[in-house]
Amino acid sequence: MPHSSPASPPPTPKVGRFSIGLNVVLQLVLLLALFGIANYLSYRHFIRQDLSPNKDFTLSEYTHNYIKRLSKNVDLTLIYTRESPAMQEVRSLLESYRDIKKNRISTEEIDPVRDMERAEELKLKHNITLQGNGILIEANKRIKFIPEEDIIIRGLSGNRDNPSVDFRGEDAVTSTIINLLEGEAQRLYFITGKGEASGKGPELPFVALSAIGTLQNFEVAPLNLTEVTTIPDDANALVIVGPKYDFSETEIKMIETYWATERAALFILLDPNGQTPRLRQFISTHGVTPRPDRVLYAESTATGPRKEFSVNANFSADSPITQPLQTVTTTFSGQTQSLDVKTESPELRARQIEVLPLITANERFWGETRFLLDLPRVDPEDTQPPVHLGASIERGHVRDARLRVDSARMVIVSNALLLDPATRLDNHQTFVINSLNWMLSREKLIGIPSIRKQTFRLELTADQRTKIFWVTALVLPGSILALGFMIWNFRRA
Repeated sequence: MPHSSPASPPPTPKVGRFSIGLNVVLQLVLLLALFGIANYLSYRHFIRQDLSPNKDFTLSEYTHNYIKRLSKNVDLTLIYTRESPAMQEVRSLLESYRDIKKNRISTEEIDPVRDMERAEELKLKHNITLQGNGILIEANKRIKFIPEEDIIIRGLSGNRDNPSVDFRGEDAVTSTIINLLEGEAQRLYFITGKGEASGKGPELPFVALSAIGTLQNFEVAPLNLTEVTTIPDDANALVIVGPKYDFSETEIKMIETYWATERAALFILLDPNGQTPRLRQFISTHGVTPRPDRVLYAESTATGPRKEFSVNANFSADSPITQPLQTVTTTFSGQTQSLDVKTESPELRARQIEVLPLITANERFWGETRFLLDLPRVDPEDTQPPVHLGASIERGHVRDARLRVDSARMVIVSNALLLDPATRLDNHQTFVINSLNWMLSREKLIGIPSIRKQTFRLELTADQRTKIFWVTALVLPGSILALGFMIWNFRRA
């Protein structure tokens, strides 16, 4: 039987260099296409998540809901030099607005040092002068520039090594957008001619209130009641700050006539040393009576008697004015008197007047009638806790919030230094803003708090710095190099 040789395997087709090169090129093209698609999709469709403990980069629920319902376009222009330490913070803020409603919110970034042509174009287009860093907002064919000092308020918080920064960016941007879309500004009259508190710093309370008005869409004008016969018809609110001398009967009558109108608004900061019996009587008839005392704390120490007139206080959680501040502790400088707040008066309820306390002193303070003594003690005639320092009055109050637009509203605080630039705190300004917005029936502008940020210095020992050097300069690069060598050796094998 003849021996048959085994069949030889079919020849392996040779792959030419051209085919290999074409395959590599196609793989590279496909890889680049996938890379481009992934980047495009990640740029267009992404989710921002705030992982900071205090949600420092999350807009408030009110701002989110308001921007979500926008029916008009809003242009936000970031005008900041790249060297500014606050640029990234403000840029992130504007991006948060844009991400809520991209079809209505547009953002642009201009460095006035590097983009001089674009900056000049903006100046000519809007006929404005851009001085320093800030945000330019355009809406409803109106514009407003928010300077950096209205966005970031820097302080020391009593510690030079740990400076605080109150970031009011959301408050400034949201209120400005609303103001531009609202149109005409509200008008507030600042009552003068009564020896009102003028402040110890270079800035008067009138100027401080005017600065607040630039962001809250109201104008502040001085008004001397001795020069008029009636409160002007365009008055949306009256502001009385620290009067030292009393109003005449005619002047009080003008205030009473104004208060009797629908949607009247009064903001009163009392000076405990002021002689104002007529003003006191006017306030008392509506449920809030200033007492002839001083809120203080006194104790006997090893060095002698000590009296403390600077009052630590807390904000109430029962009023829309102070709800955003209910977890905040504040301090009133100077002298403060206590207020008798009649919250359960049947007579007031029959007149549809609701009275609510807004600010209450810390429990260790009391209202002392004999405050001139070196070491006063709590007596029966003194006011014991709770000691109220601020209150709100609403005439025409109804339970249905939708019907409150025609009510008259008043806010009284028993300390005149809330607008004093020498002692004013950030929460004082927030309280004033919330009070004015509540009085003007603009509750939608209440509740956007500032965000406090602090810079901490990290101290490292010489041994810790050495370890960081070895880890970052040798261990990590060496680990990556070793991993690469292992992969190369594995594939070669």
